[in-house]
Formats: sequence, structure tokens, C-alpha cells
Amino acid sequence: MKGSYILLVKVLTSQSLDVGSLGSVHLPGRYYAYLGSAMGGFKSRLNRHLREEKDPKWHIDYLLQIAPVNSIIICEAGKKVECTIAQALATRFEAVPAFGSSDCDCPSHLFYDDTNMEQPILRILRWLNLKPKLLDDLGRVKEYY
Repeated sequence: MKGSYILLVKVLTSQSLDVGSLGSVHLPGRYYAYLGSAMGGFKSRLNRHLREEKDPKWHIDYLLQIAPVNSIIICEAGKKVECTIAQALATRFEAVPAFGSSDCDCPSHLFYDDTNMEQPILRILRWLNLKPKLLDDLGRVKEYY
């Protein structure tokens, strides 16, 4: 299975984070949603994100050093829909400029809000005619994906 995914995390306190080539990024203590693409399949990508020990490769790797994944939303798709989702999320949430979007024209792939973003994101994805699936038992992700 392949498509796009959204990692949901919570940063407990405001902090600045060195994010590789992006430099220093200020992250307020909020709920965050990171949008990624797994066109090679969900299994290896999600398992990498959930691994604690890894060398930082992508912007999200730096964020995951300070905030663990709470849940994941996946959208199976035969084509890349990541940027379409990012445009829709940008109409509802604040974004961290240039985070996770160095390989496309999107202003960002990291969004945040004061409240848990799970349900609003699921509604947006359904509005886009995608069929989102919430994975909140992360111990079982390896089993299925």
C-alpha cells in the first residue's frame, strides 16, 4: 500500500530546534501535523518514523527527536496527493514555513494548532474525497504496514 500520511505529534513546550539545512526553527508548544508521502509503500516509511534511533535525514526526523508520534493518518492513493492535502490543511491551520517542503512548491508540510488536529484533518481529507484511516495503536503499525 502506498499514498500519503500525516504524523500527529504534540510539542509540550515552546522551543527552538536546529533542523539541518533549514536552520533554527521556533516551535510553539502546540499540536502538530506533518504531511509526508510514501509512494514506495507505507511500511518502511512509517516504521522509520517510529524508530527512536536514526540519523536525521528529513526535516521531520529533527522534530521527532523532541516529540514522539501520537497517531498517524494514512490515505492510500495511486498517485501523489501530498501537495493537494497540504493546500487544504493550509486553509485551516498555521504552518511552519518551508518545513518538509523542500522538494515541492508548497509553503510547508508542517501545520499546527492549539487543539488536537485529528478530527479536523479527517474531515478535510474526507472533503477531498480521500479515505483516511487513523492509526492510533502505533504498536500495531509494524504488524499491518
